[in-house]
Amino acid sequence: ELPEGWADMQEPLLEGMCFTLKYLGMTLVEKPKGEDMAAAAIRRIVATARVGARKFQKVILTVSPRGISLQDADTKEMVENISIYRISYCTTDKLQNKVFAYVAQSQESGALECHAFLSPKKKIAQAVTLTVAQAFQMALDLWEATHAGK
Repeated sequence: ELPEGWADMQEPLLEGMCFTLKYLGMTLVEKPKGEDMAAAAIRRIVATARVGARKFQKVILTVSPRGISLQDADTKEMVENISIYRISYCTTDKLQNKVFAYVAQSQESGALECHAFLSPKKKIAQAVTLTVAQAFQMALDLWEATHAGK
């Protein structure tokens, strides 16, 4: 449950906003951004996810101006930490509107990866997307503030 006017609040975002989602999977993509590219990648991930009858990993996705961190919801083990500077795109899929996805450059291979997550509600997927957009803006503001005097 998000408080009224949450989209304008900066304090929680500095600490990191947490969302509990199910990790659907990852696919490699050609381009760093674009709605069509993301929609096609999400379709591939969802199709693959439907074929494998495995239980999806429940993760706590934390968004902050530093980036996105993923933690296993059950074991509390850190899964991945993605710097905000490596994320090139994030979206809520138009057709699968409970799916949130982001594109980031892999630290190991440099390849562009699209990661998709299933949220319990459409509103939550949209909230994650908006929160990542806010984190980008805050990271940019913080960066500009530190470089303004130089």
